[in-house]
Amino acid sequence: MNKLRVGIFIFDDVEVLDFAGPYEVFSRARLTPGLESRRSDETAPFRVFTVAAKAETITATGGLRVVPDYGFATTSPIDLLVVPGGFGTRRLLEDFAALDWIRGSAAGARQVTSVCTGALLLAKAGLLAGRRATTHWGSLDLLASLDPTIQVERIRRVVEDGIVTSAGVSAGIDMALLMVERLCGAEVANETARYIEYQRRPIEAGESV
Repeated sequence: MNKLRVGIFIFDDVEVLDFAGPYEVFSRARLTPGLESRRSDETAPFRVFTVAAKAETITATGGLRVVPDYGFATTSPIDLLVVPGGFGTRRLLEDFAALDWIRGSAAGARQVTSVCTGALLLAKAGLLAGRRATTHWGSLDLLASLDPTIQVERIRRVVEDGIVTSAGVSAGIDMALLMVERLCGAEVANETARYIEYQRRPIEAGESV
């Protein structure tokens, strides 16, 4: 089966759960339910990989060291782009190579998403202009200052407006499960949540998720 390619951007001081939460969701999703289906990738709808500026070890928050699958120059094509957050995003706001890579990857992707302060990078790259978006509660004002045309959603956990942004850290799991639902159906998303023993939040009136 043709698998959708999920590319997750990682960098020094990336928040661990920002990228690991979506990685877990997308990599453990299966079109066939049950434990046995997880023993192979036969019914996996996604191929998940990480990308950094160079294919060299990065150090995430807390000192976790991660070796990315690809560097910018060698990455596989991306269908679904995930831009996580963390303290490292502040440096990247002035990193033209990273912003150019995000723009180029977004242009070729079927769907662009962010977790936490990854939305700041999308905003700086010009991808959130005129859209509704959210980020970590501690960076909502900064997001608004980067582009006054962004309608910052301050009480939403996940916001869909062409690009899908999510609030801080654990909200990336909700975002990823929503993407599984959009792409593979609610049954697959709910079964994936059950497998990873994550309780999905009920949708409230007026919420995106």
